[in-house]
Amino acid sequence: MILSELRNYLKERKSVVLRDLMLHFDTDAEALRGMLQILVTKGYVKKLATSEACGTSCCKCDSILTEIYEWTG
Repeated sequence: MILSELRNYLKERKSVVLRDLMLHFDTDAEALRGMLQILVTKGYVKKLATSEACGTSCCKCDSILTEIYEWTG
């Protein structure tokens, strides 16, 4: 996967959870975060702030399920 493929995917979907990106590109979270950070730095993407919990009391939210990136370009 190259950065332009990630950019196009985000551009089409507007908002994506990290886990969806991992599944679509068959890539681990850390590699994706590195590429996403480049897009964030360029102002094309922003990482949305998420709360510590999803609304339930289990407190076991996985960051790949709650880490959301949004296309802003």
